[in-house]
Amino acid sequence: MRLSQMLFVTLRDDPADAEIPSHKLLVRAGYIRRIGSGIYTYLPLMWRVLQKISQIVREEMNATGAQECLLPQLQPSDLWKESGRWDTYTKAEGIMFALTDRREQDLALGPTHEEVITTVARDMIRSYRQLPTHLYQIQTKFRDEIRPRFGLMRGREFIMKDGYSFHANEESLKATYQEVHTAYSNILRRSGLAFRTVQADSGAIGGSASQEFMVLAEAGEDEVLYTEDAEYAANVEKAISLPIDAEPSPFTTYEKRETPGTDTIEKLCNVLKCSPTQVVKNVLYEIIYDNGTTVLLLVSIRGDQEVNDIKLQNELTKLAPQYKAKTILAMTVPDAESQSNWAAKSLPLGYIAPDINDVYIDRKKQVDGKFLRLVDKTAIGLKNFVTGANESGYHVIGANWVEQFKKPEIVVDIRKAKVGDRAVHNPQEKLESARGIEVGHIFQLGIKYSQAMRANYTTQEGKEKPLWMGCYGLGVSRLAQAAVEQCYDKDGIIWPVAMAPYHAIVCILNINDDKQVEVAEKLYTELNKAGVETLLDDREERAGFKFKDADLVGIPYRIVTGKSLVHGKVEVVKRANKEACEVAIEEVVSTLKNWIDQALK
Repeated sequence: MRLSQMLFVTLRDDPADAEIPSHKLLVRAGYIRRIGSGIYTYLPLMWRVLQKISQIVREEMNATGAQECLLPQLQPSDLWKESGRWDTYTKAEGIMFALTDRREQDLALGPTHEEVITTVARDMIRSYRQLPTHLYQIQTKFRDEIRPRFGLMRGREFIMKDGYSFHANEESLKATYQEVHTAYSNILRRSGLAFRTVQADSGAIGGSASQEFMVLAEAGEDEVLYTEDAEYAANVEKAISLPIDAEPSPFTTYEKRETPGTDTIEKLCNVLKCSPTQVVKNVLYEIIYDNGTTVLLLVSIRGDQEVNDIKLQNELTKLAPQYKAKTILAMTVPDAESQSNWAAKSLPLGYIAPDINDVYIDRKKQVDGKFLRLVDKTAIGLKNFVTGANESGYHVIGANWVEQFKKPEIVVDIRKAKVGDRAVHNPQEKLESARGIEVGHIFQLGIKYSQAMRANYTTQEGKEKPLWMGCYGLGVSRLAQAAVEQCYDKDGIIWPVAMAPYHAIVCILNINDDKQVEVAEKLYTELNKAGVETLLDDREERAGFKFKDADLVGIPYRIVTGKSLVHGKVEVVKRANKEACEVAIEEVVSTLKNWIDQALK
């Protein structure tokens, strides 16, 4: 392609709405243009990148035996109501674009396709002889992000590969899950990116085991906790660890003490001269379930620990049936205005004890009359601890479970793992942290959707059983930007060869020099004929301008027809390290083909 004929405009200044390097560079280098909040046009260069990634994805997925298909973007609400996720996606998470058609039927633009594919399986898979079946697609998804940001990282419209597999049993599901794990690892390896596979939370999609594929980058939204021995890695939302040991308590007898102005752990420990590891703090939450019921939750956790909201939400979802609900719509720490809706009297905030009395709750129709009490594992083993006294300005010391406070019925792991914690698999290993961009997520869904939507198959014995399902997603447009976030320098993008829009760019220093134009045209033709995808910068611009554009756009190899022509050579510059060398004109094609072949191995 000749740059003089391409829709190609670069910018010297960063766009005002861009926050991270990759977003700035993709706009400046002419890859994408913003159309609206979280909505972007993929310009010709970007579309080539996306096609390169999609081709790698197809090759690796096809190698697993998966079949490509295309599912509808417009989805009837009835399917989502069958699975029980309509309220979750339209109200609780609120990320689904929902609409009503002229027939007054509710529809949605698909953020994901579990319901659609399960419907297809329910209608078409009848017998164990048809299993396993593995389908995938590459298409546009829609999510109504609260705050679209970071360009293609968190947009409202994006390109994604998603796949779904159906099985007769869990063993078969696990086998395909592992095949996809290998395929995704191959995709990222072939793309030339540094990545890490981590244990992850399944979120609203559900299921049991799940793993995320993280492209490592400083601007990553996700924190990954890992050990140096490579035996453990997990998203911080899912990570487990052993906290530091609690210090011995300085208190041996139980008593109530006046502690004015100590509504934080730090202030309390300064007054009592104790360690936060000997404090039980009690955090109040207001939970709203999908049936409208409000539940007041008290979480007791060790003073030096923080609550992991994702783990907490998962525990509360498990408890939803006891409130005749299915899922959570909202989970907040109630402010004064919220408390006024249900508090029978003022709460001693900052001084609450694990046994705060239910009389604080005004028993209204939509508010459960009892506190739900959860205790983290870090708090249950403490002896002679410090906690609130249910009276503003007072705490108790030397407290113990059973003796002063009823032993909790629900003990859970809801603490947030952090850097420096000891690893569960080997306490000698400490957790370390890295930033990552999630580009892929695979799930073992089990029978969650097939059971809810009655997608069954007939066994060899003639019995009907629900299909076992797997779900496998990979963000194609997200992966493209993640590559830029990992691969750039002060001058612009450094594309890995496998996903670069073009392998090489031939720059004519002086468009009025017939010899330079002749050699450039010759190389441009021969390189493309040999399979080296090549751009020709034939614009009437200064050499420095062309070089800056070439660096900004990030084409792996730059060929310059300049002064070296008198010796029968051209200058070739590698974008990755700025290494330059002179190559004989007749050897340019073979040299570049060799470099590209090596890079793609």
